[in-house]
Amino acid sequence: MGGLDRADRASVNRADRADRVINEVGNKIKYKPKPAWLIDSSIYVYNAWHRSKHGSGHQHSNLEKIDIHGNPFNAVCGFLEFVYRLLSIEKPELIAFAFDETLKTSHRKQIYPQYKANRSPAPASLRRQFQYCRQFLRAFGLYENASFYYEADDLIGTWAKSLREQHIPVNIITADKDLAQLVYEDDCWWEYERGQRLDSKAISKKFKAKPHQIADQLAIAGDKSDNIPGVPGIGMSTAGKLLRKFDNLENLLASIAEISTMQIRGAAHIQQLIEEHQETIQLARQLTGIKCNIEEIQISNFKISPINKDALSQLFIELDLSDETQDKWLNLHKEL
Repeated sequence: MGGLDRADRASVNRADRADRVINEVGNKIKYKPKPAWLIDSSIYVYNAWHRSKHGSGHQHSNLEKIDIHGNPFNAVCGFLEFVYRLLSIEKPELIAFAFDETLKTSHRKQIYPQYKANRSPAPASLRRQFQYCRQFLRAFGLYENASFYYEADDLIGTWAKSLREQHIPVNIITADKDLAQLVYEDDCWWEYERGQRLDSKAISKKFKAKPHQIADQLAIAGDKSDNIPGVPGIGMSTAGKLLRKFDNLENLLASIAEISTMQIRGAAHIQQLIEEHQETIQLARQLTGIKCNIEEIQISNFKISPINKDALSQLFIELDLSDETQDKWLNLHKEL
């Protein structure tokens, strides 16, 4: 650069810096990792079972499917149809399936014995089908897990945190609003069967609270589906308004006297309700928050593994699957 004057050298330096910035941005765009898929599996097994019992407008829904032992497996078929559709359309590189075990030993049940007491236990025929679903996933080379102490939500929360630490976004496949609290900027809450896909901004619009506020919002309003108590007379919308002002539960409970100054209907009464039900809110918050550090996990576990031929062949036999269905699954694995 000996022949360049000062102005020329400055221009070249600016051009070099601009090229470096463009290259860095281009590399980030080019190498942006594909999202991992985290499946809240139990709800899709239950949905399939419910359709088989009550119908869904499809003629085949009411036809009882029987395995070689004479046991029904409609829920297995419905769940596997969901899995096949997701795999064949999305072609995920990283995927994991979380299941729920018994509620009897759940850590939330220990905190609050009435947690989910409004739910009937799964019948034996359905519990058997859950095992088939999990066995099939493992035999097909897909990672699945469950815990006797934690719930599927906590597994998904832990997996999402581990993936996020590796800068990998997540698609959380579920119909459970609780899991919306796990969604960060590049993530997605996705009710796959209904095609309802929400990013963090859409979650804020739908639930009237930001994702990181969802657990606090549920602690204030309660959650009837999980039999979690809340503040009587305060719903999700009002809880969202409180959190918009105070951001989180800690700030809210530390500033209760300020609630009456808010420009919302019945502010003084709301302040009184919060004051009277602080213990309920704090109890509920132990139930609504998802644990994100329950196990050490290797991201490589989420990669699709080779088929366990012996285990899969045995399941093909036990479920009495047709040659056409068997070929469909084997060909799908080759495409992944």
